[in-house]
Amino acid sequence: MVRFFLRRAAFALLLVVVASSAALVLTRLAPGDVAADLGPLARAEEARKIRAQFDLDRSIPAQWALWAGRALRADFGRSYLYNRPVRGLVVRAAVNTAVLAASALILATLAGIGLGVVTGRAARGGGSDRWREGIRALSLLFVSVPPLVTSLLLVLIAARTGWFPVGGMSSTAAASMTWGGWFVDFGWHLLLPTLALALPVAAVFERLQSQALAEVTGQPYLTAAAARGVSESEVLWRHAWPASLRPICAVFGMAVGALLSGSFIVEHVTSWPGLGQLMYEALKARDIYLVAGCAATGSLFLAFGSLVGDLLLAFVDPRVAEAGL
Repeated sequence: MVRFFLRRAAFALLLVVVASSAALVLTRLAPGDVAADLGPLARAEEARKIRAQFDLDRSIPAQWALWAGRALRADFGRSYLYNRPVRGLVVRAAVNTAVLAASALILATLAGIGLGVVTGRAARGGGSDRWREGIRALSLLFVSVPPLVTSLLLVLIAARTGWFPVGGMSSTAAASMTWGGWFVDFGWHLLLPTLALALPVAAVFERLQSQALAEVTGQPYLTAAAARGVSESEVLWRHAWPASLRPICAVFGMAVGALLSGSFIVEHVTSWPGLGQLMYEALKARDIYLVAGCAATGSLFLAFGSLVGDLLLAFVDPRVAEAGL
């Protein structure tokens, strides 16, 4: 297990290095740079000063080497757009993205697995077919709809009904609130993007859990346990359900990645102040070090999710770690 963990951790670290480096290089290769925002009337000396400040006067390998050396010391450079260190900007946005992704993951896991148990039992004659068909139809709908469409639909409903706030919480409003009021308002603004992210993932979990539970409950050892007088609830929760979790664990890391990558779109649509919104602003301004910092942090989230998913799968099925998969 230790070798399995170290191998997966090394792969996760490689993912972070490759993603952040690619973001820096691609931003550098894109037409224009931060000096272009000075306009055609800017003096050549001023443009040269800006380019030198952000290492744009160096070759791409030299600039990458400088940035990588500073990044090892947790120094991601300075943002041109905000004129502040990238690290502080990225940390604040990363916390907001982590809260959003964690909320969506918890909601998706509880709803998806819970509904999957209901439909899985119904498939084996343990529940109502009407409930099963209704849940399966909704899960098929949300599986087919990407987070962008879901978020746009929820924003439209929120704008028409006023049930949910549309747009992020302003810093001015947050500063004037008490801690209790801030927490309530933060959670209220969090609800809309959480639903947009959680619904498609919950639908995937439901379908996987339902199919796995239906297959497991047909195994002879569970039929024998029921014949020995073991209660239906004990057969379900103590034996069948744990054995049916392997498909969920296999895709859990990918689900975390989907939540984080989908959050970039959802954050922009719902004005949630996370990494996605910050990355969008950095790309518009061609803020090369802010783009690289956002990419590094986002890839770190993806690597962490992938690592957690691998460890969960190895815990449920030790054969994965033994085979070195």
